[in-house]
Amino acid sequence: MTPERAETQEQTPDSTLSIGDLARRTGLSPATLRMWETRHGFPVARRLESGHRRYTEADVASVELVSRRRDAGVRLEVAIAEVLDLARPTTPSVFAELRRRHPGLATQRLKKSTLLALSWAIEDEFCARAQRARIFGGFQHQRYYRRAEPRWTELARVARSTMVFAAFDDADAATVEQEVTRVPLGPTEPMRREWVIVCDAVDLPVVLTAWEIPGQEETPERDRIFEAAWTLDPRAVRDAARVCAQVAQAHGVDDASGLLYELADDPLARPLDAAGASTLFNRVVAYVDRYGS
Repeated sequence: MTPERAETQEQTPDSTLSIGDLARRTGLSPATLRMWETRHGFPVARRLESGHRRYTEADVASVELVSRRRDAGVRLEVAIAEVLDLARPTTPSVFAELRRRHPGLATQRLKKSTLLALSWAIEDEFCARAQRARIFGGFQHQRYYRRAEPRWTELARVARSTMVFAAFDDADAATVEQEVTRVPLGPTEPMRREWVIVCDAVDLPVVLTAWEIPGQEETPERDRIFEAAWTLDPRAVRDAARVCAQVAQAHGVDDASGLLYELADDPLARPLDAAGASTLFNRVVAYVDRYGS
């Protein structure tokens, strides 16, 4: 029996792939993977008591990304450093991560009614464009998502992937309903206090994020105040999408590792779609004027 076959027979709950499995999945040889580990400390294997290596689905995505970066002409050690940096946990908060990575992003305090109007404008413009984007939504509580569920079911029809985050009372694990992946947030998670819409699209990327100012228990719901920011900067949108995907991965969402792989590269530099931005802006103005009071 070969070492790779012997390793395949041993299992652990979280790391179930042998080095032979990893080699077959990534197109690299076991010898190459061992060399990378010896020289560069990557990929990091989990060792069984027998000494055999074990890997996860996330390791498959990381090795594939390194291979892709290397094929693009990036030196191996640089590609590995980039992937390891991407894999490090970011702030599990879209708002905080955008403030950290994009300190020039303007923020303003808005009423919840205004945020609703902004959100509907973004959602409807996205639906009208029918872009195959990756979209994420943060709703704080289950009851807020249930009100928006018909809209997000329609969004999922034209999206590449759709995830929503909230304190779902009826789910302890991520579930899929009508192509919308629900990710349940625990009581101490930062995204539980946040309002989030991320549309990672090629033509018109957009992110809207806000966090609720504390101490408003007696304030009428539509008058509650959030500190908000929104932007069409594709780099900020990609950063926000990565946070959402990483939170989903931490909750065991099956597709999250592959999604992180797709989001690993920075978006291609391209001129702003001025016509599309104007259309979105006009829709925002109309919706805020009609619904934001």
